Amino acid sequence: MTGTTSPPRDTSADLRPGPLAKALPEAAGSATVGEFLATGPRLSAFGTPLLVLTGTALRENAARMAAWCGERGVGLAPHGKTTMAPTLWDLQLRAGAWGITLATPSQVRVGLRFGVRRIMLANSLVDPHGVAMVAGARDADPGLDVLTWVDSVETVAAMERALPAAPARPLTVLVELGAPGGRTGARGVAAAQAVAAAVVASPDLVLGGVSGYEGALAHDASPASLDAVRAYLEDLAVLHRSLRYETDEVVVTAGGSAYFDDVADVLGPLADDRTRVLLRSGAYLVHDDGFYRGISPFARPTGPGAGGSPFRSAMHAWARVVSVPEPGLALLDAGKRDVPYDEGLPEPQLLADSLGGPATPLTGEITAVNDQHAFLRTQVPVRVGQVVRLGLSHPCTAFDKWQWIPVVEDDPEHGSEPDPVVVDLVRTYF
Repeated sequence: MTGTTSPPRDTSADLRPGPLAKALPEAAGSATVGEFLATGPRLSAFGTPLLVLTGTALRENAARMAAWCGERGVGLAPHGKTTMAPTLWDLQLRAGAWGITLATPSQVRVGLRFGVRRIMLANSLVDPHGVAMVAGARDADPGLDVLTWVDSVETVAAMERALPAAPARPLTVLVELGAPGGRTGARGVAAAQAVAAAVVASPDLVLGGVSGYEGALAHDASPASLDAVRAYLEDLAVLHRSLRYETDEVVVTAGGSAYFDDVADVLGPLADDRTRVLLRSGAYLVHDDGFYRGISPFARPTGPGAGGSPFRSAMHAWARVVSVPEPGLALLDAGKRDVPYDEGLPEPQLLADSLGGPATPLTGEITAVNDQHAFLRTQVPVRVGQVVRLGLSHPCTAFDKWQWIPVVEDDPEHGSEPDPVVVDLVRTYF
């Protein structure tokens, strides 16, 4: 398989966010990102609501995952849809990732634009415009790898119809195995083998491996859930061993951010001189203070991933108290437009008189979010104008709400000064 792990081209320093960029101070609007950062802006210069990243935690998480994968002989193609931030893809690639996984043709276009050399489209590519884009990009660049998935004979036929006549290079596809009640994927090994036969018979496609997603089969780390995950992964291994491939390198891939230890345990032994086993975990880089904090393999007391250094949440939101309409209730200025809520509501963590001011621990609960408000129930006295740091759950639905995200080197909870310098602005492309 050709290609390199050259990082994406990062040109954000030359971009101008403009005066209407969400949450950025007015001074950032007329300057390039590089010019603005050169002034040494501090967190206190920003308004609320605000999503903030911690660069220290991002680097620690990237290094921890890379080391863990290296110890087990598996590779990593992290899911870029989590952040849709080429700057963070760059961090993951520099930490040793094989490539970047994406989910839609438009996301692939972003990856191509920023020079990602290995892309896995973890989906069926049947949109005619998307097929033409990928085929054209590969024909124009012999060093570019784009792998896509197929899960039915109909998918193979749809790709063949959409391909331009006589592409210079056939598209490499992976057969996706699903499971009853799961997401996409051929329902059973026999069905997947039939799909593989259709790929081999196609003059425009080549069979390069097998793929799957175990995370759709479970939502917790109970014994029953882990048994279901491992049974599915065993089927994926059976499928892999049953197929004859047409590429010099074969890819076997599974693994979100909840069960990657089981994936490495079951599929890792398949790796050899020809076969590359790739995890696609995406949320590990940012982690969270909710769903992934509870289900991460590093949080489990037993199992192949137990005992490792835990990931650390690299994202937090700051919101301001805008109303205290009754005792024990405060309304914050962050809501569904600003913070994730699909995998658990935010949790209050710190209270300060101002953004960048000294903070103290805050107990309480966010009980609901509206479009632009969060309901904070707490017995701690809070005043209008104070700010609250919120722990968040599920980075995928945090990043998609922000086009520009400031980065600091650490946060008040880990010993840095309360008003840290903003060292970067991460640009997302949702």
